[in-house]
Amino acid sequence: MNMALIDRELLAKQLEAGVKYLQLELLPGQQDQLLDYLELLVKWNKAYNLTAIRNPSEMVSKHLLDSLTLTPYITGQRIIDVGTGPGLPGIPMAIMYPDRAFTLLDSNSKKTRFLTQCKLDLDLQNIEIIHSRVDEFHPDKPFDLVLSRAFSAIENMVNWCAHLPGDNGVFLAMKGIFPSQELEALPDGYEVKKTEKLMLPDCEAERHLLIIGTLSD
Repeated sequence: MNMALIDRELLAKQLEAGVKYLQLELLPGQQDQLLDYLELLVKWNKAYNLTAIRNPSEMVSKHLLDSLTLTPYITGQRIIDVGTGPGLPGIPMAIMYPDRAFTLLDSNSKKTRFLTQCKLDLDLQNIEIIHSRVDEFHPDKPFDLVLSRAFSAIENMVNWCAHLPGDNGVFLAMKGIFPSQELEALPDGYEVKKTEKLMLPDCEAERHLLIIGTLSD
């Protein structure tokens, strides 16, 4: 892919430094796929307004690296990213874990058309694109993980997505400032299993990950 929409060499260095900061490792080809995805996002964003962030360098930090902070917490084989938007964090996670199956769901048809193009251009055979409201989507099999990034309030996420995880499935909710008030409205039968403060290079904004599951027996 050679669209000359970004300074690929400069952004590659930024991505490499960020990955090192996160103490992650990329396999051969994964960096290229992530940058190919970024190029597609820059190109389509001009017409489709997929994200308010326009600067490619900001996209590396606030989209790619922000999504990659989830890497250590991905478990199981079947994973769904609800309200995925332009594929965040779903596409970066699918690139990082080519042996796992990712479903990317969004109700916005422009965004799912973009995701379909990403699947083709990046040859991501481990993703399925679903154009639907989450409460209207009923999968054939349950999921091990339900991901969300700035999708909705935690109460809504759990209520709308309660039919998606299996018996041992959990929700991974990416948030900014720790959502104390949202957690007070956590539906009965659920608990926060773990919270993590996520650190990003050159980013002072707070980032948190909440791992939510059903109450332990």
